[in-house]
Amino acid sequence: MRLTILGGGGFRVPLVHRALLDDPAHSVSELTLYDTDPRRLSVIAEVLARQAEGHRAPVRVRLAHGLDDALAGADFVFSAIRVGGTAGRVRDERIPLDEGVLGQETVGAGGVLYGLRTIPVALHIAERVAALAPRAWVINFTNPAGMVTEAMAQVLGDRVVGICDSPVGLVHRAARAAGADPSAFGTPGRVTYDYVGLNHLGWLRSLAVDGQDVLPGLLGDAAALGSFEEGRLFGADWLRVLGALPNEYLHYYYFRRETLASVRGARETRGEFLDQQQGGFFERAAAGGHGDAYTLWERTRLEREETYLADSRKASGGWQRDSCDLEGGGYDRVALALMRALVDGGGTRLILNVRNRSTVPQLAPDAIVETVCEVGSDGPRPLPCAPLRADQLGLMLQLKAVERAAVEAAMFKDRDAALRALALHPLVDSPAVAARILERAAEEA
Repeated sequence: MRLTILGGGGFRVPLVHRALLDDPAHSVSELTLYDTDPRRLSVIAEVLARQAEGHRAPVRVRLAHGLDDALAGADFVFSAIRVGGTAGRVRDERIPLDEGVLGQETVGAGGVLYGLRTIPVALHIAERVAALAPRAWVINFTNPAGMVTEAMAQVLGDRVVGICDSPVGLVHRAARAAGADPSAFGTPGRVTYDYVGLNHLGWLRSLAVDGQDVLPGLLGDAAALGSFEEGRLFGADWLRVLGALPNEYLHYYYFRRETLASVRGARETRGEFLDQQQGGFFERAAAGGHGDAYTLWERTRLEREETYLADSRKASGGWQRDSCDLEGGGYDRVALALMRALVDGGGTRLILNVRNRSTVPQLAPDAIVETVCEVGSDGPRPLPCAPLRADQLGLMLQLKAVERAAVEAAMFKDRDAALRALALHPLVDSPAVAARILERAAEEA
């Protein structure tokens, strides 16, 4: 199989490459990288070359000379672009914060601004895929993943699938805290779960090990909840009342005052930290003289993982991430599992961003949701789920209205739709504030 990564100079590309090297099936014969920044692409290529040294079956890596060159003949396309770079993220976060509302990459006004800037580029990519590699599967990593996947699906239909590692990480941590045998995850059917929502807005509502739902017992065990990230983040009392385990990003919604105060009180935003950290990495790696690029990358990656969601952790009492959560996300493993299932047709179950169909009857059939899917050679099929509670459904409906307004704004250059997307977001408290955010973002673009 031939795999293309758009955004091939991205900092996390070596994680995908590492997963390909460790793949016992050696399913990918050629990895093509494309990026609009040649310096970043060159540095990442050097990291990959060093990572592959001594490997018995290294994957051939090719650097493409343009988007069309990258797409032609691809079987799979990973879209991992960052339109505007980390400097764009800094603006997305700072502009809302200056107006007294949350600034975050994928949540709130910052997520809407990021989507408005990214969707036109994502749509162009989708159109070129349709023209040059119509049988390719597009796996979207690009944030805001749900919003971007929804836009690309306008062109590619079911052949674009969005992925995120937060849900599967939550399932694994919860099962471990409930005392499940780790080997249960390696046996199909031993661990089943009900997870549904939108990207960065979902809930784990049942977790069965060998047919027994262990989630109620976990929610009633304060000590067990305190043993993993989401339990510490939300607190045992609130989780017991909520009756479900939320995705970590719901901390921004449930604890709005605390997270906003934490972000506003920080010395720098997450975007500013990454802009300096990653900018420094690429500058040093390109210049040489600071050790090999792979060692420098690994050191920088670990620092990135250690500081993930630092503001939310500070707002919930301050605590350090566990060592098992510092391995580097999990996008790579989810993506590889999805690729294998699409090729082998083995009926693998994964949590993915796909078209709703009838999973949540209150949403349009073509709306992108994040839920448990069974994946075969014909693509992912969302599984039926238990009815949503009113509070869960209410948040989903409001955020889906925001996402669809942002897609409409980006597709048709519609300022009213953009204003609607910002003003209707539950973390933006005034249409006047939304209008000022939109105006300043346009001025600084």
